[in-house]
Amino acid sequence: MTQLRGEDKVRYVEAMFSRIARRYDVMNTLMTGGMHHRWKGLTARLAAEGQQGRALDIASGTGDLAFALARQRGIRQAVGLDLVPEMVQLARYKARRDGLSERTRFLVGDALDMPFPSGAFVSVTSGFSLRNVADYRRMFVETCRVLAPGGRIALLETTPQPPRGLRSAFIRFYQRQVIPLMGAVLARDREAYSYLPASSEAFSPPDVVAAALRDAGFRDVRWRLAGFGTVAIHTGVKPA
Repeated sequence: MTQLRGEDKVRYVEAMFSRIARRYDVMNTLMTGGMHHRWKGLTARLAAEGQQGRALDIASGTGDLAFALARQRGIRQAVGLDLVPEMVQLARYKARRDGLSERTRFLVGDALDMPFPSGAFVSVTSGFSLRNVADYRRMFVETCRVLAPGGRIALLETTPQPPRGLRSAFIRFYQRQVIPLMGAVLARDREAYSYLPASSEAFSPPDVVAAALRDAGFRDVRWRLAGFGTVAIHTGVKPA
């Protein structure tokens, strides 16, 4: 499954997230012990720092990172884009429930061919999505296009190699054994929750992601680790 490429990967990922959409939030909270909310909040703050205008969350899922963006000072509106209609429907429901409908907008769309004019956003985020797109390097080029000069990008993603030692052994056991079991019992989808940890292990390390951001045109690219080294937050700036 982790070797899927191009349109095959797009179709597989879209079908998978369609199946698990209604259990997605619960599973994220259980898998991360609730820490994903803190990581998304930090990602939103880093993206919005010093910016004034509209923000974009790519592959927004059920909208948590877009909501975090919408709450940042200076962000007039946060737009969430996702390929999976079921995810977009849930994000819209959550926006109405939480009184954020006027500050957010959610659309179905492709991260590699976004329906926005160049320079439309001052901030762009994405959370836990890079390893699921057909070509994250192409996504970076497209992201740079829709970002205004001087705009900021912040990306939250899992890392393939947590620190060595007993902690690493526990993390591997948790990812390979516990998460698929949780998926089978709670989401009734072992396949999806076997794919997600496997896709993390197969993904590029932070320095390779940083190099791809620079190649796409971003400057001042850096990253920080969180979650005992299991996730990285990359930031960068589009030159003015």
